[in-house]
Amino acid sequence: DEGRLRQHGVEIGKSVYRPLGVPAQIEEGLDLLLDKANHIEDPFEQSFFVMVHLPYLQPFADVNKRTSRLAANLPLICANLCPLTFLDVPGQAYSRAVLGVYELTRIELLRDLYLWAYERSTQEYLAIKQDLTEPDPLRLAWREVIKQSVREVVRQPGRAPLDVIDACLSAHELGADRDNVESLVIDELRRLHEGVLARYGLRPSEFVEWQSRQRAT
Repeated sequence: DEGRLRQHGVEIGKSVYRPLGVPAQIEEGLDLLLDKANHIEDPFEQSFFVMVHLPYLQPFADVNKRTSRLAANLPLICANLCPLTFLDVPGQAYSRAVLGVYELTRIELLRDLYLWAYERSTQEYLAIKQDLTEPDPLRLAWREVIKQSVREVVRQPGRAPLDVIDACLSAHELGADRDNVESLVIDELRRLHEGVLARYGLRPSEFVEWQSRQRAT
C-alpha cells in the first residue's frame, strides 16, 4: 500500500467514523480536496484546510495524519513563513482534536491547537535564527574555488599543500580577495573530517592517505 491511494476500507481507532472505502471515491475525493486547496489564497487557511480534510478523507492506508502535518507546511514555506512543528504538542491533545473532526465534524479544537502550535513554532524559529551567524560573503562568493582547492590538496598528498593551493588559486581572477581565500582554504583543510568529504567530492580512502602523509611530515 505504500506510495499509492488506499484500495480497501479502514477503521479509525477509538472512533465510529468510517472513511470512504471505494477506491474510485477515494481518488475523486482527493482530487476534489487538492483542487479546493489550490483555490485558497491565504496560506494559513490553505494549511489548516489540508490538516483538517486529509485525515478525514484517509486517502492512504497509513500515516494520513503525519502526511497532513507535513502537507500543511507547504503553503507556509511557499509564502516564506515560519514552518509549523508539532514536536511539542501533546499527543493526546492532538488525537482529541482530530477525533472532534471525525466524530462531530467540528474543527474548533484542532483550530485552537493549530494556533497554539504555530505560536510556539515561531518562538522557537526566532530563537534559532538569532543563534545563527551570518554567512561569510567571501566564502559564499568563492565557495567553488575553495572546494576545488581542498579537493586538489587531498588528491595530491605527495605535494606541499601550499603549492597546490597556489596553483589552484592562480587559475582564477581573485584580485584583492586572493590572500583571504587562501586563508579560507587552509581553514577548511584544518577542519576537514570524514563527515564532510562528500561536500568536496572526496573518497574516504583519499582522505586517509592524505591524512597519513600529513602526520608523517
